[in-house]
Amino acid sequence: MSSPLVINATLFWAQLQNKNDLSNKFQVDLCDLSPKAVEQITQMGIEIVNKGDERANYITCKSQNMMKAYDTNGEEVGALVGNGTKAKAVIGSYDWTFKTKKGRSPSLQKLVITDLVVFDNDGAGGTIDLDEAV
Repeated sequence: MSSPLVINATLFWAQLQNKNDLSNKFQVDLCDLSPKAVEQITQMGIEIVNKGDERANYITCKSQNMMKAYDTNGEEVGALVGNGTKAKAVIGSYDWTFKTKKGRSPSLQKLVITDLVVFDNDGAGGTIDLDEAV
């Protein structure tokens, strides 16, 4: 275990209140990591992922417990967090063993939203004018 690290990140695929269907865990991708963040996370023994898409360098934090996000005033964010949300994340690490495999994974200790993009579940993309119905 290492001491916590505070990083700036762009969030993708945040499933803070509902479990991911594939992993059966709550999870969030912390993306667009700075070179300094990449260096320090790598020194923690955590692998950085880069699939050549808009996420750039990223890590995925997973948990059996719901993840809470807070605004800069310390209030819990109730909205669904959408892709592109900017945040400061406090991460640590934990070691794991499963059958013959072992490794080190990141753990999310705190998530502070600095620029929220609300998840648009219906694809409306913003305000709907009901007076314009046909």
